[in-house]
Amino acid sequence: MLNRYNSYDDRYADPHSYRERRSDLMGPPHPVVPPILGGGIDGTAPNFSRGDPVPFRGPPVSFPPFQPGVGGGFDVGRGGGGVGGRGGRGFGAGRGSGGGLGDRRFSDGGRGGRGGRGREGGQGAGSTGRGFDSGRGGGRAGGGRVGGRSFDVGRNGSRVSDAGRGGGRSFGGGRGGGRSFDGGRGGGSGRGGRHTAGSRGDLDNIVLPKQDFGNLVPFEKSFYIESPSVRAMTEQDVMLYRARREITVEGHDVPKPIRMFQEANFPEYCLEVIAKLGFVEPTPIQAQGWPMALKGRDLIGIAETGSGKTLAYLLPALVHVSAQPRLAQGEGPIVLVLAPTRELALQIQEEAVKFGSRANTRSTCIYGGVPKGPQIRDLQRGVEIVIATPGRLIDMLEARHTNLKRVTYLVLDEADRMLDMGFEPQIRKIVAQIRPDRQTLYWSATWPRAVEALARQFLRNPYKVVIGSVDLKANQSINQVVEVVTELEKYNRLIRLLKDIMDGSRILIFMETKKGCDQVTRQLRMDGWPALSIHGDKNQAERDWVLAEFKNGRSPIMTATDVAARGLDVKDIKCVVNYDFPSSLEDYVHRIGRTGRAGAKGNAFTFFTHANAKFARDLIKILQEAGQIVSPTLSALARSGGSGLRASGSSFRPRGRGGFGNRALISGSNTIPLGGMRPW
Repeated sequence: MLNRYNSYDDRYADPHSYRERRSDLMGPPHPVVPPILGGGIDGTAPNFSRGDPVPFRGPPVSFPPFQPGVGGGFDVGRGGGGVGGRGGRGFGAGRGSGGGLGDRRFSDGGRGGRGGRGREGGQGAGSTGRGFDSGRGGGRAGGGRVGGRSFDVGRNGSRVSDAGRGGGRSFGGGRGGGRSFDGGRGGGSGRGGRHTAGSRGDLDNIVLPKQDFGNLVPFEKSFYIESPSVRAMTEQDVMLYRARREITVEGHDVPKPIRMFQEANFPEYCLEVIAKLGFVEPTPIQAQGWPMALKGRDLIGIAETGSGKTLAYLLPALVHVSAQPRLAQGEGPIVLVLAPTRELALQIQEEAVKFGSRANTRSTCIYGGVPKGPQIRDLQRGVEIVIATPGRLIDMLEARHTNLKRVTYLVLDEADRMLDMGFEPQIRKIVAQIRPDRQTLYWSATWPRAVEALARQFLRNPYKVVIGSVDLKANQSINQVVEVVTELEKYNRLIRLLKDIMDGSRILIFMETKKGCDQVTRQLRMDGWPALSIHGDKNQAERDWVLAEFKNGRSPIMTATDVAARGLDVKDIKCVVNYDFPSSLEDYVHRIGRTGRAGAKGNAFTFFTHANAKFARDLIKILQEAGQIVSPTLSALARSGGSGLRASGSSFRPRGRGGFGNRALISGSNTIPLGGMRPW
């Protein structure tokens, strides 16, 4: 161990840092007292930190001023049936004219359950409050009984789960006691609705209006002009090019692949951006996919992660947009890209801005977990390209903030992942809103039956291009090492591995559970390793911040659950560590695909235990097909079916306290100060 100060911790004391994070363990612990509810005496929000630096709260936001007697909430509007629970957690809200007390711990205005209890019947002054993003006040107060618990601020103060009547309204909108972020009308006796943009069950119950496709205006979608150099390619040249790059094609009248960017006839601004990014030649999926997409035909593209498929559909999308009539007031987008996760959607948006800004093509990203207001404003101003996750897009369509009548170019990115996540009903509802003569591009890393069946329903006479094999296959540029260990040996083995490979490069560590992710991150930070965690329980502001810290190298180690396994596009990830083996081999391939992208070399280390023995044979097959060395212990485990492996070694015992302040405002493991000396 080197006796050096941990340089990665320098920024904690910087007053200008984005987040002064040395907060939770500085200064004496505060006395155990009941939670402070509502605002202070002077109307200010109470301070929860233990020392001068404040805990993580995400980017600065402005809060509505405290108004005594109105019963305001941060997300739930002022007034209406008692503010409490996630249906009405006031940020500094006190009570609303006899209403329930707001709870400072949450600001997302979703489900109750942890909210304050209504004290004097929840007679909220429903006629006064405006919400954070505008809703109208009014309506009757949601008069509750004394002591009734506000579990979404239900009718009569009694407990109503998730979407009760009266009381405050959650993120998703609708009517009910005061106004939430983008909710409907206030009024305590109104109807409650979905929380935080709707649960999966709520989305399934939404019925979107049926569209009339009787009188469709024709549109242009074929733009490909074969360049002389491509036209000069013989059939043998084409076969050799495809064979060297493992390109397989299906369909009628398949165009020849291009070999240089100039052969695609993209606008000059696209070629300038490509040159600035340092790309030398198209990737295989781009070389064959661009001519197919530019011809206006439907397309199925199957390629491993990191193959360059985002640009394979984005650049033709820009050409498509430029040939269509300009948007009129109130019209929806021309291009719609559906993605399974907010991380992937944001990365697609980055590329769309990078290339589209030169052509004055507007785009926006629609995803859950953040306020709807800015997204609604973008949609109402008009954008040519919308990148969206299915759930939030359905919310926008239901509220009529946008429509899909102008969509003529539809992209389903990572369709296999969307089906794995249960989005098929939402995808069907969205596609039913789009004209049937659209151009559809359907992208997937694997080709299971469910993905193929959905493609047959959505696509007409498509081209199909496969890079590599449709069978599950790992990237051959990744060096894969699988070690058979016991559960108790994992942490010590991880530390030895980090000491061997840590040089400031980015290292991504995957866990199966959120709890495990936080435990390992906490222990790593206490041992001096600059690690941060990201998983589904993190709010969007913190997730964005952690990704930014990881991308710019200020925290070169990131632990993650599979929320980041797909679509995470971070350049120069040196190594991926599967601390826990995933629940499927598909996820294994996608996890290790975070390294070795775009032809670069990468390393993947996997800890394989007795509990994972059922995957041993198929994992060995993947390793052998990628030309990797299979360890004798893994082969023995596959032959034995997993019997006989005994637990040994030292146990991973997380140190430190279990509580880390207000979890809605900071994330426990990410607030742990780094150990004083660098361990590498």
